[in-house]
Amino acid sequence: MTRTEEFQELRPLLFSIAYRILGSVSEAEDAVQEAWLRFEGAAAEPRSVKAYLSATVTRICVDVLRSARVRREEYVGPWFPEPLLADPYEDPARAAELADSVSMAALLLLERLSPLERAVFVLREVFDFGYPEIASAVGRSEAACRQLVVRARRHMAAGRPRFDADRKERQELAARFFDALREGDVAGLRDLLAADVSLVGDGGGKAPQLARAVMGADNVARLLASVLPRMARIDVSFEPHELNGQPGAVFRDRDGRVLHTLALDVLDGRIQAIRLVINPDKLAHLGPVADAWEISRELKRAPRG
Repeated sequence: MTRTEEFQELRPLLFSIAYRILGSVSEAEDAVQEAWLRFEGAAAEPRSVKAYLSATVTRICVDVLRSARVRREEYVGPWFPEPLLADPYEDPARAAELADSVSMAALLLLERLSPLERAVFVLREVFDFGYPEIASAVGRSEAACRQLVVRARRHMAAGRPRFDADRKERQELAARFFDALREGDVAGLRDLLAADVSLVGDGGGKAPQLARAVMGADNVARLLASVLPRMARIDVSFEPHELNGQPGAVFRDRDGRVLHTLALDVLDGRIQAIRLVINPDKLAHLGPVADAWEISRELKRAPRG
């Protein structure tokens, strides 16, 4: 195989590693491209192309994550990862771990970790790399990497439990949710929401967003049931779509441009959280982006009845 062919074969894995470390589709794609440039320019052929490229993209991502810390600390409002429609890497033996690790909830938990902890956790717990490979990737001893994994596991375990609903159950609950959403059915929505459900939006100061999180099944159900029918009147539509391995939807304006995404966390047969990504910078990889400010103005003029 040529270097180009070897790289293209490994690209899905490299992107999946990079996205989990960075939480950004655009930054992950940039990291993978930079890894290719380094591989292309390397004088010697590595003993293992997979190990070389995985280590290279990991180091790039750790550097990017360190430089991004200040930007994220200064971010306006809640910060969510960029929505991912489909994970390009597949491994039937680790399908459950892969799906769980790319969820919005899991990526937000990863934000608690240091860049090195995040990198070694992703390589070990998600992709099952051996400690010698991990040590080479992050420039630490195997013993240090084991300690980093232990600390990362502890931080992750302190967060919310993993999803225990099977795929079919999540899909059925999501279908009922979106049916109730279309109909503006307050009672139907309320029955599907956890008592302490939260509705949170990420606009990054670049799009209209909720002033604060909306909490509680009744409040969230009433808000959704009042807003969605009005959005339909100005020709905003949505299409259910899996996002980050979980049920979700992509909302579009009358011209088909992306307005925002909506992702659902499902646990114990109820929707625990609803997350909206409205920041246009985080939607550009999905296609042309709508003018959320104009949609907001139209929405205010739309009749409520």
